[in-house]
Amino acid sequence: MADSSTQSIVIGASPDRVATVICDFTRYPEWTEAMRRAEVIEEYEDGYASQVRFAIDAGVLADEYVLAYEYSEDLTRIEWHLVAPSKMQRSQRGAYDLVGNPDGTTTVTYTLEVELSVGMLGMFRRKAEKMIMDTALKQLKLRVEESGAAR
Repeated sequence: MADSSTQSIVIGASPDRVATVICDFTRYPEWTEAMRRAEVIEEYEDGYASQVRFAIDAGVLADEYVLAYEYSEDLTRIEWHLVAPSKMQRSQRGAYDLVGNPDGTTTVTYTLEVELSVGMLGMFRRKAEKMIMDTALKQLKLRVEESGAAR
């Protein structure tokens, strides 16, 4: 059984700008350290990705997998799930929830639930999840804020 973990971060940009970076999957290898490849393999009629194939290599954790995405109409919620088990994962579900703040920033809440195919003690799994989520949110913040400054 997979446990759910949640973390939040405030990013100095509008929810629209944050959603634009999150939904630009093919550029993930440019700013996500462990991401080796991201390929949109299926799209909805509106052009948003419905399925994306990822290849990651984080040292001890290397995997290829496909995620299916769904979006709220206003792009304030982006959620996904693992299409089929991979070498390292039995299941994965996650979401980004974006809430605009009065000062023009966005609070991004990242929720992730992963069930690994390989055994891992609970305390090590929780520590790894925290590190993965913390790194993902910090890299997202850096990417959004750097790309916003370049505009």
